[in-house]
Amino acid sequence: QVQLVESGGGLVQAGGSLRLSCAASGSIVNFNSMAWYRQAPGKQRDLVASITSGGSTDYGDSVKGRFTLSRDNAENTVYLQMNSLKPEDTAVYYCNAHRAWRFSQQDYWGQGTQVTVSS
Repeated sequence: QVQLVESGGGLVQAGGSLRLSCAASGSIVNFNSMAWYRQAPGKQRDLVASITSGGSTDYGDSVKGRFTLSRDNAENTVYLQMNSLKPEDTAVYYCNAHRAWRFSQQDYWGQGTQVTVSS
């Protein structure tokens, strides 16, 4: 069983920055992708950014140009650098590890970390 532990959330003013970390209990190279999702109150959980085992990244339209996702395989950690934060970025951010085989897939989730951006 893989455990994902998020950290780095908090309260920041609009225009500020935060860096979220997601530390895995096992090797992240075993996963097809690592990602960050977020969920605001009353809304669905949406993809923020993802990174494949090969290092290819993808970002949600609302965060392109502001957020950067990176991974450190040696530390089994992924990072989400969030710049130019906006109040609409306020949400609980969840780390995800995804593994897929030919006929099945498996997802692991962290407990979430709160990000609050004040105007």
